[in-house]
Amino acid sequence: MRGGKAALRRGWQGVRMRCTRIIAGPDGRSRFEDVDVPLAEVDYAPPAPPMGASDPLPARRSLLGRLPPGWFGDWHPSPTRQLFVQLAGEIEVTVGDGERRRFRVGDVVLVEDTTGPGHTTRVIGTEAARCLFVHLD
Repeated sequence: MRGGKAALRRGWQGVRMRCTRIIAGPDGRSRFEDVDVPLAEVDYAPPAPPMGASDPLPARRSLLGRLPPGWFGDWHPSPTRQLFVQLAGEIEVTVGDGERRRFRVGDVVLVEDTTGPGHTTRVIGTEAARCLFVHLD
């Protein structure tokens, strides 16, 4: 991994990727937070040029999912701490404080509301939602 002044000269200082986080608050209700994940220059796959990457997150397993049009998951906590990546379609998530957000292709959500009532999820539109779940340690 390259770092230091050379990386800063190439413009990596302050580069971040915005993600959404769903957590259970002290009152047990889930809520959204926006998180800016710092990226650093990494020689990830030489001889390809360096790219921006976050620090690694230890993971146990991953799985692909498909939610058909019209699918609705009533209030439920996340079964585990996980990253959710929207691959196709669109979903809407409602958290315990009443806020709703829509997630589209490329959106990344760190889901950590493993206690309390959790959140609701529904598929928006006529296209199935395809997603990647990465269960974190």
